Amino acid sequence: MSNIYNNSYPSKSLLSTQNIVLACMGWAILALLYFLLFSAQIPTQTAEGIKPLRAEWYIIGTNIFEAIAYLGSGILCLRNWRSQQIVTGRNVWLAIGIGMLSFFLGGIFFGYTEIVLKEEPFPSIGDIFFVITYLFVGFAMISAVLSKRINLEPWQWLIIIAIAVSGSALAWLISSQTPSAESQIAPWATQIAPILNWFYVVSDVLLLIIATALLLAFWGGRVSLSWRMIAAAAFSLYIADMWQKFATNSILEYQSGGILEVFYVWSGVLFGMGAVLEYDASLLRSRRDRGRKRN
Repeated sequence: MSNIYNNSYPSKSLLSTQNIVLACMGWAILALLYFLLFSAQIPTQTAEGIKPLRAEWYIIGTNIFEAIAYLGSGILCLRNWRSQQIVTGRNVWLAIGIGMLSFFLGGIFFGYTEIVLKEEPFPSIGDIFFVITYLFVGFAMISAVLSKRINLEPWQWLIIIAIAVSGSALAWLISSQTPSAESQIAPWATQIAPILNWFYVVSDVLLLIIATALLLAFWGGRVSLSWRMIAAAAFSLYIADMWQKFATNSILEYQSGGILEVFYVWSGVLFGMGAVLEYDASLLRSRRDRGRKRN
């Protein structure tokens, strides 16, 4: 795998760092254009009458954009785990990789429940995998912060506190709203839904705080760019989750596929970009170390 990033033959490799980053950016832009152009609801005849709905093919497309983003990200993270030269730590990338693949599987079950079964997708089997995602990604990000041995300035701690307070307040405000309509879900789902909802809220806020710490801790370091991408991915996941909770509670019979759900796709893309940038930086550092030993 190390030959893939051999700078002596950059034009011969389709999997060079530049090509993978460009592919990630292209996927993010295509997703944005797709959401912008086709997310509008159109009047549709249903059994209950005419309702504004999004086309089914559009909903399928949003699931495909999201699935490919997280599947690709998971593969790139696991590649970091297999590398002996990775800077941050192989277990960190193993945990993120498992989290990304779990989100991919969760999205598959979510889409299947909503599109094929025509049922309320929350809660569903997919939530098992979403919970796994938060647990593993949270563990990985905490491990990365601890490995940095943070020594922040007072003003940096103030930034973390400010974001923690504002992020918690927004999450609480949105999640405490009364749902616009009761969904037809099973009794067991009615009981577990509040627990899952608050688990996601607390996890989103914690990831937001850790992401802020990562930005400050890794700023200006050798692998700073890769972890800025990881932090941006956590911010994107927070935005997408907050929007979905707000829309579900405030919009009558909300149908997934809203424009801000593009942040789910961007989150997966940014995790992948962070992985490939760290892989490249780690190999470059390894080559430099070998060069010093020869000299």
